[in-house]
Amino acid sequence: MFIRKLFWSLLSVAALAQSPLLVLNDASASRFAKLALQCAEQEFPNKLDHVLGNRSDLKLPKELHPAFYGCYDWHSSVHGHWMLARLLRQFPKLPESNQIQTVLDKHLTPDAMKVENDYLDSRENRAFERPYGWAWLLKLSAELETSNHPKAKTWAEAVRPLAKEFRRRFMDFLPKLTYPNRTGVHSNTAYSMSLALDYARGVKDTEFEALLLVSANLYFARDKAVPLKFEPSGEDFISPALEEAALMAKVLDGDKFRVWLKEFLPDLKRLSLNPAVVSDRSDPRIAHLDGLNMSRARNLYTLMNYLPAKEARAANLSDVADAHANASLPFVASGNYEGEHWLATFAVHMLEARGKS
Repeated sequence: MFIRKLFWSLLSVAALAQSPLLVLNDASASRFAKLALQCAEQEFPNKLDHVLGNRSDLKLPKELHPAFYGCYDWHSSVHGHWMLARLLRQFPKLPESNQIQTVLDKHLTPDAMKVENDYLDSRENRAFERPYGWAWLLKLSAELETSNHPKAKTWAEAVRPLAKEFRRRFMDFLPKLTYPNRTGVHSNTAYSMSLALDYARGVKDTEFEALLLVSANLYFARDKAVPLKFEPSGEDFISPALEEAALMAKVLDGDKFRVWLKEFLPDLKRLSLNPAVVSDRSDPRIAHLDGLNMSRARNLYTLMNYLPAKEARAANLSDVADAHANASLPFVASGNYEGEHWLATFAVHMLEARGKS
């Protein structure tokens, strides 16, 4: 036990020593934008989520997905575009702003989106990117629909048909989903529903929002005493327990949420949660754990907004969240494409949550 505590102490000191400031500003936004721009048009290596129906389906990534062929896989490309659009709105004077606009102009076009949409007509690929990619496409669409950037309207109009298709698929799928998926990777139900809820509220889609609220209550409202001690698994990039808590914070009204949270996380005031150790950042699945640290931090910052300040301080949520952030922020640009193609999005998402806490 002593050795374990000493290890975590040394790890924390080392992380803090090399950590950037825990703030999203022009300098950090520029660093994150560079990473997404570097891979937005990098076709290889590429991990396709693609089922072959016949020989004619053997195509290159760029032929299958003319908008979202970069950044190793489809969903990472999508959320990389979300991050670029987000940073362009928040930091319009970034040195990379012209390059960001060029990439979005090139990829977010009606012609490219038609090919992306037509791809979904394949029976073999009807579950393509469900639900993680669906949710991130909706998150991208909401960003464009609500942005005040001069070109956002054009990009939003191009993406809208694809967003409507994924919205329709969510509407069809959730009533069929008898049991939520509580994994720590892409198929997690709570995380994708949270992103989808952001979309529904952003574009004022009350019908979709209503289904998400009903579904969230059906899946999660009766959950109690979550076994947080069993997390993480070896390749998690999100926390099933904390993602569920962050979703329910958006779903339940203040007092109802606080009652639910006390039953769901009864040991919150004695929260003992150490950052995950990432043993090999060149391993694409072990590198997921850097994402886990940042998503845990994002969730803890989010929970701080829904708890009385006294309770948040008693639970030490800010310090635990900062420790997780500091453990992985220095490694967003690690020199390994396995993490560099996607971690910047998680960093931006986390730092935004911290800025609101």
